[in-house]
Amino acid sequence: MDEPVCTTRQGDVRGEAGPGGSAVFRGIPYAAPPFGALRFMAPQPPARWDGVREATAFGATAPKGPYAPPFDVLLPDPDIAGEDCLNLNVWTPDTDGAAPVMVWLHGGAFMNGSGSLPLYDGAAFARDGVVCVTANYRLGADGYLTLPGAPDNRGVLDQIAALEWVRDNIAAFGGDPAWVTVFGESAGAMSIGVLLTAPGARGLFHRAILQSGAAHHSIGPETARMVAARFAANLGVEPTMAGIGSVPLDRLLPAQTALRAQVTADPDPRIWGEAALNAMPFEPVAGTASTAAVGATMPGADCGVQLLIGTTTEEYRLFTVPSGVIDFIDDTRLRAGAARHGLDPATALPVYAAARPGATPGDLYSAALTDWFFRIPAIRLAEAVPGSHLYEFGRRSTAYEGRLGACHASEIAFAFDNLAAPGESGLLGAAPPQPLADAMHAAWVAFATTGDPGWPAYDTADRTTMVFGTADEPVRVGPVRDPRAEERALWDGVR
Repeated sequence: MDEPVCTTRQGDVRGEAGPGGSAVFRGIPYAAPPFGALRFMAPQPPARWDGVREATAFGATAPKGPYAPPFDVLLPDPDIAGEDCLNLNVWTPDTDGAAPVMVWLHGGAFMNGSGSLPLYDGAAFARDGVVCVTANYRLGADGYLTLPGAPDNRGVLDQIAALEWVRDNIAAFGGDPAWVTVFGESAGAMSIGVLLTAPGARGLFHRAILQSGAAHHSIGPETARMVAARFAANLGVEPTMAGIGSVPLDRLLPAQTALRAQVTADPDPRIWGEAALNAMPFEPVAGTASTAAVGATMPGADCGVQLLIGTTTEEYRLFTVPSGVIDFIDDTRLRAGAARHGLDPATALPVYAAARPGATPGDLYSAALTDWFFRIPAIRLAEAVPGSHLYEFGRRSTAYEGRLGACHASEIAFAFDNLAAPGESGLLGAAPPQPLADAMHAAWVAFATTGDPGWPAYDTADRTTMVFGTADEPVRVGPVRDPRAEERALWDGVR
């Protein structure tokens, strides 16, 4: 079979043929390289090319430092050199079709990740009749640092540019531009929370799946200026485009990693503002004049997008078990952490403990932070947008002698039906169950295709939540009414 060629507005691209008439195209630029005169600027259209451009290898990744240990092993993060980093990849069931489209936004705390991770291979979506697109966007200082004269939220502007590329070009690859679902995990899901209120994104997607990230993770302009000032001071330059741009990448990228470590080690709001709680110094900025400004902090019923939202049961254990923090938390630190995140320790901690006989202070800390950072924002988003569907992923990883649990990022391989992806065994543990991947992946495809993932929509009367796997029944799939209602109620009135 001849290798497939498709025509974009910039020129022709040649991909690779797959089984059953499917095809994959890699490394297609959706915007010009964001360097030189375009650095810290809004994304610009890519240049046209003559002839047929080869699209058989992944393109450059956005500049990023490595994850800090031990996450550098747990979370594989390919680094591909080159300036043409604003590129995307397309898996299609049939270049002559008109299939639903799913656009994936990767996670990585707005500092790491790319669309070229083996985990994000979209072949299973193409196999099941869906065009899958994965995209890179700018990260760290290049994507999110507030600088005078530069638009804020440049990483979000990149995401919008990628969605515009899909609108303008995906029909040539067999996708329907009027049938687009954007989905993402962690920072990718938080990005979708931003896109729901971004004027420039209106109408570019019609459904959204937010995995382990919702709509409260943004910082205000004052916090953004505080972060920029501290970052520039660490580098010994002015917090300007010229100042930050003068720092070589081999010095800038480690400084980004060091800045996050500073926030984590000393989460003082007098130094870091709102970023002190999130421990994410680089993230979207609300209330700016940027064309991707975060309007409301929570989308409303008029956002015009159908939502599927969810979390893993034990998200925060990814951050406390491999690092050993879970064994460092004692009663004093537990109570202080609960209070810092808005809970009354005397009232809340007995509720968490009653549901977890034998739990250590570190276990309870992980449970409370799972709720604050992930589960409660997901619930509030579902409450704000009627007709949303809610899920929870409960299959516990066998890694770290079973202590890792149903942690952050452990559901991605199941949603992509890609359990054998290289490098994932450290996170998933031994023998991840294929039937659970079959069920979860099918729900994602059904939602993108019909808007109905297979269970009732969420409402405040029943609060129906689909559970994918539990500690006792790893392949169980079934709806549950208001899981952990007592703990949910503790967060009423807490941001």
